[in-house]
Amino acid sequence: MIQTIVFDVGETLTKDDRYWASWADWLQVPRHTVSALVGAVVARGGDSADALRLISPDMDVASAYHAREAAGRGEHLDESDLYPDVRPALGSLQRIGVRVIVAGNQTARAAELLRDLDLPADLVVTSGDWGVAKPDPAFYARVLEVAQAAPAETLYVGDHPAHDVFPARQAGLRTAHVRRGPWGHFWADDQAVLDAVDWQIDGLIALPALIGH
Repeated sequence: MIQTIVFDVGETLTKDDRYWASWADWLQVPRHTVSALVGAVVARGGDSADALRLISPDMDVASAYHAREAAGRGEHLDESDLYPDVRPALGSLQRIGVRVIVAGNQTARAAELLRDLDLPADLVVTSGDWGVAKPDPAFYARVLEVAQAAPAETLYVGDHPAHDVFPARQAGLRTAHVRRGPWGHFWADDQAVLDAVDWQIDGLIALPALIGH
């Protein structure tokens, strides 16, 4: 039986629209340009930050991030960034005794903003907090440390096969692929993904019934 469910953040709990729009505005290019480049780069196996370097080849992304923060145009998250099923789904899981953890590839600042939203979760943490990011196996070792459950009793829910599904499966966790956001839809019918997941879901509300609680 699943004792702990761990959730990815971007395009699992939150919509990435604002994040990429803010980069487009900072770089003074159309928002669609950034979105399209991110999609193209990630679909061919690259890192999303590589899309920003296509626009500004000499840009150091980390330095640009700090410059945006210093200019008062840094990261922002509020209730409107959450998918509408997040609070009811996480709340339902807690009420039936499931430990709920949020752990994704975000900055330490994003972790602060997520914690400020007071989600129904037992722990909210990011790669920026831990100093290690998905798909590094060390990230999933940290996940299992905080899960307080055996790998077979821990479910990781995410939209990106290479960051969420495959490394979580390799770490021995159960996996659920959520079909939303660009990556959730793009790889929804990929046979390797279908073979690696315990469940494929369209949203989070179905989780209590799926895990048998």
